[in-house]
Amino acid sequence: MTVQPHDHSPLSRALSSGPDVVETPRMTVIGTGYLGATHAICMAVLGFEVLGVDVDARKIEALTNGDVPFFEPGLKEKLDEALASGRLRFTQDFQEAADFGDVHFICVGTPQSKESGAADLTYVDLAFAELASRMTRKALIVGKSTVPIGTAERLTQLVRDVAQPGVEIEVAWNPEFLREGYAVQDTLHPDRLVFGVPSEWARQQLTAAFRPILDAGTPLIVADLKTAELVKVAANSFLATKISYINAMAEVCEATGADVNLLASALSYDTRIGGRFLKPGLGFGGGCLPKDIRAFTYRAEELGVGQAVAFLREVDAINNRRRRRTVDLVREMAGGSLQGVRVAALGAAFKPNSDDIRDAPALDVAQMMHEEGAEVVVYDPEALDNARKAYPQLTFEDSMGTALRGANVVVLLTEWEKFRKADPDLLGALVADKRMVDGRHALDADDYRAKGWEYRALGRPAHSRTVTLASDVSDELQLQSA
Repeated sequence: MTVQPHDHSPLSRALSSGPDVVETPRMTVIGTGYLGATHAICMAVLGFEVLGVDVDARKIEALTNGDVPFFEPGLKEKLDEALASGRLRFTQDFQEAADFGDVHFICVGTPQSKESGAADLTYVDLAFAELASRMTRKALIVGKSTVPIGTAERLTQLVRDVAQPGVEIEVAWNPEFLREGYAVQDTLHPDRLVFGVPSEWARQQLTAAFRPILDAGTPLIVADLKTAELVKVAANSFLATKISYINAMAEVCEATGADVNLLASALSYDTRIGGRFLKPGLGFGGGCLPKDIRAFTYRAEELGVGQAVAFLREVDAINNRRRRRTVDLVREMAGGSLQGVRVAALGAAFKPNSDDIRDAPALDVAQMMHEEGAEVVVYDPEALDNARKAYPQLTFEDSMGTALRGANVVVLLTEWEKFRKADPDLLGALVADKRMVDGRHALDADDYRAKGWEYRALGRPAHSRTVTLASDVSDELQLQSA
């Protein structure tokens, strides 16, 4: 693996580009979900001609009409800009995509298999096969989906098997590192680019596809295919481990009466550790981290090195225990039983600035309280439509005030800014009982207690003080993964 220096002068470009490299490639993006739509829109904004492809007619229609089918700050404005430029179109036609593109990005989902912790690669395999079988000229297919190590090598053979005679197609891998809520920034101004390439031509062609981003000085790591596949899941596993570590310490604090917030603050001053992702609370969720660490563990066991990452099973278990412990804390505050208790659940999305409810700790906690007989009323600024479809048995309100009215316990489950900045006095005028369970360590405990609230948080004694971590963690109150 090498970190590439950047010399993007016209002379260096002429010398480095082989005869088959298209310097301003036309791009297709296969899959217009969260990753694919964001990538297609941003590449068009950067000046490339882009064709987005999806089998879902509703997504194609929405995007063509300027509607983003999910919540992501700033993306709607970028979509409008890209459509107005004439550089972005959408289609369901794979043949049109094969004829159009010089570089094809595969951005389809890799959900967890229903039978095991393995990643389901059905959509990835179909995308590669459908595209490669229709190509009539040399092109580069670039995987961006998070896949088990060895997938690119297998797909390379798949492409060779289905390609028309004499058509040269290469497979590369370019892992994504998007944080929901920051996806536009992370696409246009990433902290690094990783190219997994099988040849010098593939490196040059992929470099041309990211020329504006590389010209801005973005670090580039050029690697083999297997290392590139491993980067994303290794990064996610590390972040998950750090989050579960501080939550494991929260379990120790709960057993001993120590304060995990003060502990995290003390640890954050150690430059070897730092304060980022050292935020105790309800834990991580979303469509990436949970399924990625499970798929990584499963693949490692297949390769005979499962023992090396066996700790990730405990990382996952610690994370899931925080959900049950949050319910325990609400029950304790309610007097030992949730039967008939009205609970205002603030938050449904797995993190703020998103409407994503995949593996959302908030809704998992709400469901568990509901099963114990609580009258759970959920409010979220953006995720209500998705939550209603997935949890029809729960009660949802379209305003924060309505959700809070008459509540016996309030539990903060997603740390949206409007929740963090809410006035405890105004909230107190709506609820039946001033009882707050802060599942995200996001509120000012001193302020709430001073205004008559009983306040509890995971891993903190009943009368602990509010502290601030040494490093800037304002954007780390919840996990920012892809």
